[in-house]
Amino acid sequence: MKKIFDKDTWQEIFGSIQKNRTRTVITMIGVLWGIFIYIALAGSSKGLDNGFERAFQSIASNSIFVWGSYTELPYAGFKAQRPIQLKLGDAEILKKRVKGIKFIAPRNVTGVFGTVGGNIVRGNKTGTYSIYGEFPEYIKIATSKIYDGGRFINDKDIIEERKVCVIGERTQLELFEDDENPIGKFISINKINFRVIGVHKFVQGGGFGDDGDIYIPFATFKRIFNTGDRVNFFMIAADENIDGIQVEKDIKATLKQIHKVDPDDERAIAGFNLGEIFRKTMNFASGLTFLSLIVGIATILAGVIGIGNILLISVKERTKEIGIRRALGATPSEVRSQIILESVFLTVLSGLIGIILGALVLYGINAATEDMTDFPYTNPTVPIPYVLGALFLMIVLGTLIGVIPAQKAVSIKPIEALREE
Repeated sequence: MKKIFDKDTWQEIFGSIQKNRTRTVITMIGVLWGIFIYIALAGSSKGLDNGFERAFQSIASNSIFVWGSYTELPYAGFKAQRPIQLKLGDAEILKKRVKGIKFIAPRNVTGVFGTVGGNIVRGNKTGTYSIYGEFPEYIKIATSKIYDGGRFINDKDIIEERKVCVIGERTQLELFEDDENPIGKFISINKINFRVIGVHKFVQGGGFGDDGDIYIPFATFKRIFNTGDRVNFFMIAADENIDGIQVEKDIKATLKQIHKVDPDDERAIAGFNLGEIFRKTMNFASGLTFLSLIVGIATILAGVIGIGNILLISVKERTKEIGIRRALGATPSEVRSQIILESVFLTVLSGLIGIILGALVLYGINAATEDMTDFPYTNPTVPIPYVLGALFLMIVLGTLIGVIPAQKAVSIKPIEALREE
């Protein structure tokens, strides 16, 4: 430890670097490039990871969506190309028959069953927005937030078919004054007055809704738009500790039984498994992080080996100098620590420069993508433990690679070194 803080030690290190300046800088670039690649790739993959998390934060990551389509195969006396219409009663059957369903929310939206977009009026302000018929379970699956002072649709709203609604942020901005609290106020939906009970906060990048969407009780939607027991689609959340893929298969198989569809018909019941998509995207981001680690370590190792070679050459060129030091009383441990310290210094210095350059690149990427909402990418950063781990790796590799030239220096006999020309 005393050797580290010795002024003469550092003078010798810098003197050695000065003698082989160009060669040393070129060799340091190997380590610098390796840590730069690691920081840049690991940070970029973290930005992708953050982007996917942001894209899915407005909805449970284990969600499953299913809806009726057209049959592909004839079955039980029915012809192919038969439309499959989901019913409200299907939800109760699915709850009873399919293991692993945590929540299920039947949903309807304007634009299907012959309905049109809601024409919304408030005073002299008008707008057209999507109207959704909802059950209270929806808010347990979609994690959209309701602003303080408001609430979402509850069971009593469904039972009493209340004319209440939850509006979006954009709806509030376009229909209400800036300082006006919309809670308790009325808006006209297709010439029917609805009382506003909440404002839902739209999550940028969520991709599963719009900041103008308006939610009303499912029963009220059914009566106003005359949809009967028809359901546009089911939004389902599976239990966290169960295979979401199997749950999806069981749901589709059960719906095929209910609606008399051939079990091998892959088109009649459509849908997608958000949990599977989420898992694949997270695995991709993790794979990219792992790849950055492998590429970075391999490049760093190559650079560190280059530093070891430089030090071997340096030891050869300083043979006489080392012999004089040994003749004047320098111990083998002092010579060894001198060479190892030089190796660690060059390695860590290269690593620090690489980290700084990598951080600057990530800063530039973040500045260029921070306003991007149509692509899942945000805040590319490298966790501090990763950076500290990289620095620790620099020290370990620098020490190990310095042992070889250090041992070479120690093996030099003073008498033979003094004869070196």
